[in-house]
Order: sequence, then structure tokens, then C-alpha cells
Amino acid sequence: MNQTPTLDEVSVNVITDDRPVDFHALGLAGCIDRLTTPLRRSGTSVRWETPHHGIEIPAACAALLYHAAQESLSNAYKYAHATRLTIRLAAVYHGIRLDIMDDGAGFDTQSLSGRRHGFGVRLMSIAVHEAGGTIAIDSGPGHGTRVTITLPLD
Repeated sequence: MNQTPTLDEVSVNVITDDRPVDFHALGLAGCIDRLTTPLRRSGTSVRWETPHHGIEIPAACAALLYHAAQESLSNAYKYAHATRLTIRLAAVYHGIRLDIMDDGAGFDTQSLSGRRHGFGVRLMSIAVHEAGGTIAIDSGPGHGTRVTITLPLD
């Protein structure tokens, strides 16, 4: 049985992983890294920065960051046509921050307010805010995209 998601397993261009998410065994970074397989197979270079030095991330925070990464990576896969992607998971004062940056096509962030676009991003934003966190999306046509999510750990 194939243990890694393939491009064919990307349902409606949403990156999925059919294996159970195991934060205890793989850590959050390991689980998110499995989601990058379709991007790597399509030629995108993926770089990791994880200076969080093994801090303990509560399961609810890990799950939220994992799903936010899944949405961000799916959007990068579907729309960005990036050649480089950087994922940074770092401890910040009383919290954890996830940055996902690509050098792809970018987009006008004002388009997220329309009824036909950005539904997944809006749901991700609501979930982050309900958890007491912040989300910032920095993008522009031709300038790539950076999604930054910060969640409190206390």
C-alpha cells in the first residue's frame, strides 16, 4: 500500500494524507511535511525552518495549525505555481507561530471578501480567531503569498 499522498490522491486539488495524523509520533512538523509531497512531486522546492526546539504543543493547537497548513498548502498547490516554499514553525512569546511562504503567483487579498473566493481561508481565519490567535495573509499579484498564524500556548 502506498503510504504517501500522490497527485492522483489530491481530491479536488485539496491536499490530503490518508494516513492517520499522529502528532505524538511525528510531531506537528512531521505531519505537515507529509502534506508537502504533492508540491514536491510537482517540482516545488520545500524548505523547513523549525527553531521551536521541541516545545510541547497542545493537541488542539497542533490540529488547528495542521488544518491551516493543509488549507494554505492546498491553495499554493492549486493556484500559486510556486517553485519555492518555506515553512517555519517557531516558538514566540507565549505561543507558536506557523509561517508558510511561497514565491508563486500571489493574489489580491481584497478578493477574499468576495462571495465566490476564499471560503477556506475565511473558515481558517474564524477558527484561528476563536482559538485566541491571529492570522495575517500578505500577498499581491506576482509577489507570492505569506500566511502567518500565531496561537497562544497558555
